[in-house]
Amino acid sequence: MPPYKALILNVLFLGSLIGFDQVHAAGDLTLRTQALPDLKFGSEETGYAVSQKEYQLETGVAYQLKITTDGQKECAFQAPEFARSIFLRKVEAGGVEIKAVTLVELEFEDAGEAEIFFLPIKPGRYPFYCKGLQNKGMEGMFVVK
Repeated sequence: MPPYKALILNVLFLGSLIGFDQVHAAGDLTLRTQALPDLKFGSEETGYAVSQKEYQLETGVAYQLKITTDGQKECAFQAPEFARSIFLRKVEAGGVEIKAVTLVELEFEDAGEAEIFFLPIKPGRYPFYCKGLQNKGMEGMFVVK
């Protein structure tokens, strides 16, 4: 190995021992969330409306998303592929903070709301929907770049 490469490797190694590698990682990025437009299922005209059909997201950016339903239709919100491609920090619903590894479903039997706090970690296109109501337009897409 040429002497300059050995010197560079030694400097990098010593730098990591004293914390130079932590310069860009100061703070918990999951705590600095960016609020997304609310995702609302249902409307006064029809119970089958969705307020947002697509969300544009970036990996490494923390988000918070409020999901609400007006109660006209039961909605079992699901996004299984998306749930496997994010770091889920927490879910807040009904005054309760829920910390879990993944999110399988948010079931709304009546009007209600839940807020999810997450960090996308894998790019892709991920559908979300109210289970069984996709053919009624109760669906959309998370696009992660």
